[in-house]
Amino acid sequence: MSALLRQAREGGHAVPAFCTWNAETVQTVLTVASDLRAPVIIMNGPIEFTLLPPRDMAAVAHALAKRFNLPAALHLDHGDSFTQVQACLDSGYTSVMLDYSNRPFAENVAAMQQVVAMARPRGATVEGELGHVGRVGDATPEGTGAGNLTDPDQAAAFVAETGIDALAVAIGNAHGQYTRLPQLDFDRLAAIRDAVAVPLVLHGGSGTPEQDLRRAISLGIAKVNVATELITAVRDSLLTQWRAEQNLWAPAAQALAMQALAPVVEKWIRLTSAAGAAP
Repeated sequence: MSALLRQAREGGHAVPAFCTWNAETVQTVLTVASDLRAPVIIMNGPIEFTLLPPRDMAAVAHALAKRFNLPAALHLDHGDSFTQVQACLDSGYTSVMLDYSNRPFAENVAAMQQVVAMARPRGATVEGELGHVGRVGDATPEGTGAGNLTDPDQAAAFVAETGIDALAVAIGNAHGQYTRLPQLDFDRLAAIRDAVAVPLVLHGGSGTPEQDLRRAISLGIAKVNVATELITAVRDSLLTQWRAEQNLWAPAAQALAMQALAPVVEKWIRLTSAAGAAP
């Protein structure tokens, strides 16, 4: 993933990272990305693993990725244990994140040092988070109700001491569907960009206004996580079908839901200016 993010930063775009949870969602993301010639990140984490564990999720992603001549990464998002990180590395994930952002600074640093030591022999990317990205409501499993913003000076020390490849920042963003427009601290983002050499990551992309997103990318954001809008598109499609007593045969309903998912994937590829960025 680090190669994709470096290329994005140099090219003035970001790489969208899409939450996926089964073969159908992975295939939809890869199909749209291939049509638009966009680099893409397939990501999943602890909640998605209740459906498919890392070994099976990786097998699905790798099998489908072979069909597409496309730069793509497979990322563990918000990993919650070293055991989970190891399971993902063993299964072929090319990038991992252990989320210790709500722990004390020293504990977060020590954890990231251990993850980097685990990932380096496999050539895998490591993403860390400093500051804490909260969540808007209960519709998303990541984060807590309140977040705290990333300190630029602390970010410089964090990156230097851990050796991570990408840094997720808290600048007023949050997981979930915003109930009011986020107030992103662009001055803070610029200071973080100037303080660290690694690409920056924006969690909680769903619902971010286009002008704010493009400004964030211009200030160093190279990866944008998208989950809530994807989940909402699939959920709304299934609910609409079943309330209308349409497609009660689950596979038919799920196929139609993937048609609702595809435009959201395309939207975010275009918003991040990733379309056409793949060789």
